[in-house]
Amino acid sequence: MQTQFDYIFDANLDFDSACETIFHWQMEHNSVYRRFVDNLGGSGAWRPMLPVEAFRDARIYAAGAHEPELFFQSSGTSTSIRSRHEVAFSSVYRKSILAGMKLFYPLENMVVLGYTPGYNENPNSSLIWMINALIANDSSGLSRFLKVGEPISQKIIDEISSRDLRVLLFGAAFGLADLAEDNPISLPEGSIIMETGGMKTYRREISRDELHFILSEGFGVQVDDIHSEYGMTELLAQASATADGGFKSPPGVRVSVRNALNPLEEM
Repeated sequence: MQTQFDYIFDANLDFDSACETIFHWQMEHNSVYRRFVDNLGGSGAWRPMLPVEAFRDARIYAAGAHEPELFFQSSGTSTSIRSRHEVAFSSVYRKSILAGMKLFYPLENMVVLGYTPGYNENPNSSLIWMINALIANDSSGLSRFLKVGEPISQKIIDEISSRDLRVLLFGAAFGLADLAEDNPISLPEGSIIMETGGMKTYRREISRDELHFILSEGFGVQVDDIHSEYGMTELLAQASATADGGFKSPPGVRVSVRNALNPLEEM
């Protein structure tokens, strides 16, 4: 499905022009954002970024009478107030995922495996939806979620290798560390491990360097092939980092650090 916002996935995006267009759209259609900007006394030179807390305190939506096709909720306890992000068009998020990942990874040669203990209890997890979209995009039929607590099947790895494919293994850091230590296996050469954060296991908290050593030993990959992914319930884009720790984002995303007490001031 095509929408009027598909241009934001263009690798040659004129970011400033796109930002200006979307700012005016949000001002017209998003009442919460409009009130936020008005209470700041106008936008100024920098377009204000809506605090993430707003997704807990109000309904943030700009598609009018069009019912949202999906929604995401942040993880949390039964007593906590969780962020909720309603998405008007699922096709926009799907395109965001694929366009962003294809900038950095050869998905056509990769089988996506997801290992997501903890996230599975949140049916509205944006991470779970993202991995599902990547699995559905794989024409080999080998991509899948792995069963929690069970080893990766050597049969699956042999099948992937026989087709000259590599693995893109997604998972929470603590889950991957436990899997690597309890059920070590060598992934095909050129495979990538994508850890999504969460450094505390049920046993102890570990450093990133220690985590990457455990994953390298347990999955038979080089430390340089262990990457990181960062995303948020409240965003429709992910950033990826290689082993050197430098995160890169797709063309429709820029990072700006603002004064927490003055959203118009860039630090």
